[in-house]
Amino acid sequence: MNDNLQFIGTGWSFPPAFDKATGNTAMTTGVEDIFGSLHILFSTTLGERVMRPEYGCNLKDYVFDPANTAMEAYIKKLVEDAIIYFEPRITLEKVGVDFQNLEGIMWIKIDFRIDATNSRANYVYPYYLKEGTNI
Repeated sequence: MNDNLQFIGTGWSFPPAFDKATGNTAMTTGVEDIFGSLHILFSTTLGERVMRPEYGCNLKDYVFDPANTAMEAYIKKLVEDAIIYFEPRITLEKVGVDFQNLEGIMWIKIDFRIDATNSRANYVYPYYLKEGTNI
């Protein structure tokens, strides 16, 4: 295996899946593993993990806050801090928040550089403000 890919790592696919024929767990590697880790980080509420209560990003706490520039700045800072503390494989370059359409979705765009390969990538996390409300 390439040394760069070893540094990036291999992890379980998200959501977890299993191969019926072999019984093995489906795995992801490279940038897909980083995308999965970011998705898990943003979907996890602080205190949700018993062994790592500090892990996560409390996006759900701001569902009912007004969509204004103050909230945008706070969400950016929340996401930046979570990535800096919990995703050491990447260097964050830019975080963007878009809720201009006000259709119940807040798009969080992350531009970053993968340290092991010095390659740039981006990830867009759709945070559904109205998820499960049938609106």
